[in-house]
Amino acid sequence: MLTIIAEIYAHPNGPHKEQIIQAFKKITPIVLQEQGCHGYQLLVDANVDVNYQTRDADLIVMLEKWESIEYLNAHLHTEHMQKYQLEVKDHVAEIKIRVLAHGL
Repeated sequence: MLTIIAEIYAHPNGPHKEQIIQAFKKITPIVLQEQGCHGYQLLVDANVDVNYQTRDADLIVMLEKWESIEYLNAHLHTEHMQKYQLEVKDHVAEIKIRVLAHGL
């Protein structure tokens, strides 16, 4: 089982972050039905008042669980992901992806 953390940075100011979130809302139910997908969740900074939280107003984090790298790669090539990427390309400034396995 792989855990994927995708850090998606929206362009600052304007509707960029919200446009990306809306695009994810459209594809999430489809992705969750994909073979090998065990979780697909959009996360943003919680609105809590603590001094130890690192915040980034332009950051969206996708937390994903995939059975194998083959399923993840297949997901990235699906029609809905290709459409999603076209839909958000003008709103995304940068993406950082981590593919993680259990360390113990």
